[in-house]
Amino acid sequence: MKMAGNVSYIVLLIFIFFFSSSSSSSFIDAHNYYDALRKSILFFEGQRSGLLPSNQRLRWRRDSALHDGASVGRDLTGGYYDAGDNVKFGFPMAFTTTLLSWSVIDFGKNMGPQLPHALDAVRWGTDFLLKVTCQVPDIMYVQVGDPYSDHNCWERPEDMDTLRTVYAIDPSNPGSDVAGETAAALAAASIVFRKRDPSYSRLLLSRAVKVFDFADKYRGAYSSNPSTRRGACPFYCDVNGYQVINLPDFSLVSLLRDHRMNTR
Repeated sequence: MKMAGNVSYIVLLIFIFFFSSSSSSSFIDAHNYYDALRKSILFFEGQRSGLLPSNQRLRWRRDSALHDGASVGRDLTGGYYDAGDNVKFGFPMAFTTTLLSWSVIDFGKNMGPQLPHALDAVRWGTDFLLKVTCQVPDIMYVQVGDPYSDHNCWERPEDMDTLRTVYAIDPSNPGSDVAGETAAALAAASIVFRKRDPSYSRLLLSRAVKVFDFADKYRGAYSSNPSTRRGACPFYCDVNGYQVINLPDFSLVSLLRDHRMNTR
């Protein structure tokens, strides 16, 4: 989710700058950062896939991709489309959800009326990540949509007739990078909802631990995996190596796992 990932960075940077003590008040007065935040969060509603909720603010976006996952007998509807296309790439979607979660954790108290929308954005991502990880450690779904078919036809998701190929990783065909980032997203979101929705938070944390263990036990890059390489590359190849790319995120999940074990 290159575009969505960049927008999630923008959400975070807006708050880092806006609430920095070194920020010039005259500069802030000349720029409407609350409106920038509103539009940044609103962007994610335009990227929503699946059956849309009644409180959807972007009314031109309609239900789409309602049969995602049918080819493998699973409900893989929901989640976010990537950038300007209609593919649901799990790796950048998980990264985006991680960063959105930390934006809320660190700056939620300053988001004002945009906080409920930010929470909705996080939950829309985690609801999908829970779906794709429900069969871990047997299998984890990491992408929906054939990128070549999709990129050869620019169309609205409501009208798309391109291939909705499902890509997955499993113990014989690992993807530590995408699984690790997914675990980090679920773990970070569990902090977001810890007091707001405790039962949902516990579900997120429990799944994060399970997905992290899966990523750690069955090691390998998903872009080197023959079952997912065609869908991952050259779009979101793991060029840095799964051993290092997710170390901060893995550490987060490890800490949460230890905390959970110590509080049983």
